[in-house]
Amino acid sequence: MATRRAFLAGLAAASLPRVSWAEVGSPACLAAGKLGDAFVLHGLSAAGESLFEISLPARGHAAAAHPSQALAVAFARRPGTFALVLDCLTATTRHRLTPPEGRQFNGHGAFSADGALLMTSEVVAEGSAGRIGLWETAGFTRIGEWDSHGIGPHDIKRLADGRIVVANGGIQTDPGDRTKLNTATMRPNLTLLSAEGALLDQVELAAELHQNSIRHLALHREGVAFAMQWEGDPAETVAQLGLWLPGQTPQLCPPPETEAFAMKGYAGSIAVSRAGDLIALTSAPAGVVILFDGAGQWLATDQRPDASGVAAVGEGLRLTDGQGGVWSYGPKGLAPLSRNATAWDNHLIALT
Repeated sequence: MATRRAFLAGLAAASLPRVSWAEVGSPACLAAGKLGDAFVLHGLSAAGESLFEISLPARGHAAAAHPSQALAVAFARRPGTFALVLDCLTATTRHRLTPPEGRQFNGHGAFSADGALLMTSEVVAEGSAGRIGLWETAGFTRIGEWDSHGIGPHDIKRLADGRIVVANGGIQTDPGDRTKLNTATMRPNLTLLSAEGALLDQVELAAELHQNSIRHLALHREGVAFAMQWEGDPAETVAQLGLWLPGQTPQLCPPPETEAFAMKGYAGSIAVSRAGDLIALTSAPAGVVILFDGAGQWLATDQRPDASGVAAVGEGLRLTDGQGGVWSYGPKGLAPLSRNATAWDNHLIALT
């Protein structure tokens, strides 16, 4: 039963104007970054121009865009205890979400297709057991949670039919300083949930790859492409890209050995072009972005210092870097689009 507080919050939310993305310039992407000593979230055009800028209280990680309203939910750098519901027209905070006691947000979230539900990746602070928090969006009140069926869930993606894919990274972290506590025994997995949260499917990597933490996801045809971060021996070369169609075995996509070494075992952001024919991985520590075709075959490795976010925009891809650059990216390499005073961080989130 809804509480009186939730009921009143819903009434208040219903009275607010419902502004569409077109009314804030039809941004192509959302990107968090650092401007001087301040942290901000921008809406970027397809050409990389800033359409709006909103202050954040601390470093942001990723954001979730409401499917129809000009609302973005900005998540703290994981693990964090805030997620801000931002009005992108007025550049104000409508709601500050706080997980239940003993929980932490873990960097990502996703809306249902109709925008009525927000799902957030979360961990139980002690032990890092995974949860998916559920929030109704009339007043952004918490209404429940699902088990993520793994340790350390990070990215989550909604498939076209409403099912949810969760990247359970497998890493238990200290709730205070993010120290990794279980790299010797971690077991990352990909989990498929129904639109109602029921467990439908789950896969793990081969035993010798149990230290390849599954971190980020991009929709790929009827399933997902996934990016991994290797927690094992740095002298080993392992794939940082995989493809998964629910109901099948994950397909790993190793590039040539020299290109695998170029990633330094770390894939940050991942994007798949809207045609499904290009997949890109960034590695900020290595300063590279790697391009694959839609089947996971390596195409090219390009150097870009502090390569951070990548997203599908139009018929191609966009890349951001820690120097404020926004680039077009594809088989012909990187082409500069714009440069901003904001140093871009972590991810570039495409609006669909």
